[in-house]
Amino acid sequence: MNITNILRHKGEDVFSVGPGEDATVVSRMLSQHRIGAALVRDLAGTVLGIISERDIVRAVAREGAAALSRTARELMTADLVTVTPATSVAEGLAMMTEHRCRHLPVLDNGRLAGMVSIGDLVKARIAEAEQEAENLRAFVTAA
Repeated sequence: MNITNILRHKGEDVFSVGPGEDATVVSRMLSQHRIGAALVRDLAGTVLGIISERDIVRAVAREGAAALSRTARELMTADLVTVTPATSVAEGLAMMTEHRCRHLPVLDNGRLAGMVSIGDLVKARIAEAEQEAENLRAFVTAA
């Protein structure tokens, strides 16, 4: 199974914020949409980075309440770890583990095609394992 399969069910919509939004506004948006991260995009839609709950919490731990007035551009992770639609679920999970991230933007020939979370990948991997187990049961029963 690959990322394309996940995006077929999840869709290509990606929540994003502007680079000038402050951490308080970003936090409110993440909470309201029940998500853990948002892409930071300029007015032309160019992806500048990603800002997560973790980025905001770390800034607050370092700077206290003053961090809440910092902008998404100041707090975001600019060095993105990305996948393509052809990336396998297993590869995506390995990348998340290696880079210690929970969200992967999906780029298709440089075009933003969606975003997947660790929850999306784990859910897909469980479904894949259940299907494999069912196929084995059917094979054994038929033999």
